[in-house]
Amino acid sequence: MLVFIEQLKTRNETLFYFGLICLILAGFFLAMSKISTLQVYNVSAWYKPFKFALSTTLYAWAMLWFCFYLKDFNIQWFNAAVIILLGFEIVYIAIQAGRGQLSHYNISSSFYSFMYTLMALAASAVTIYTAYVGWLFFKGDFPQLPDYYLWAIRLGIIIFVIFSFEGFVMGSKMTHTIGGADGGEGLPLLNWSTKFGDPRIAHFIGMHALQVLPLLSFYLLKNTKATIIIAFLYALLAVFTLVQALQGKALFKSKPNQNQSETIQF
Repeated sequence: MLVFIEQLKTRNETLFYFGLICLILAGFFLAMSKISTLQVYNVSAWYKPFKFALSTTLYAWAMLWFCFYLKDFNIQWFNAAVIILLGFEIVYIAIQAGRGQLSHYNISSSFYSFMYTLMALAASAVTIYTAYVGWLFFKGDFPQLPDYYLWAIRLGIIIFVIFSFEGFVMGSKMTHTIGGADGGEGLPLLNWSTKFGDPRIAHFIGMHALQVLPLLSFYLLKNTKATIIIAFLYALLAVFTLVQALQGKALFKSKPNQNQSETIQF
């Protein structure tokens, strides 16, 4: 693990420290969720900044690892874009959490509507930049990389981009629950609905193809054909969860036990 961390720092010190700061913030937000009584949608207001900060750490470290392989790539511009755009999102989400207010889907005032639009633009810009990086992996020549690993990076980025933009499904509906109101029963911490459709599941699965596929391919599959097949099945899983959500069906359902309380059934 220490060798891996040192490699991260060596490949891109700027993004390494940005990811580290986000990881520390994620720990702080998680601690705040245990201390603070502030709630949004009937769960701790600090869950959302925790999830965004942790996700940003995983994104920043994955991309710094991949971009190291690119020739003639302006990494300084990429670093700046990621830090400014994703940093802005985390800061605003944390500020709103500290006020017990919504960050996403909040159009209760012209200011909140403007900030929500800025967040959407920031996320879109990072996604487009990531798509550009993916295009460079198709365009360039990487003799130092095994074919199976190269294809895992390519396909991981493609799936990430598609399901990052899937966030507009929720944005267009101004809700992350389909078939019911936001704030209902959900899985611990993740808060994915256990009664209605929840597009956040597909969003989560698809975006983390960025980390899952390269790791699986490099350490386990070690085969190009197997990598492509697993990537296809992984994408199908993400699509299935999205279709399930759009139909208003919960992927993880809950039902009353004998005491009429709710338990999660997997």
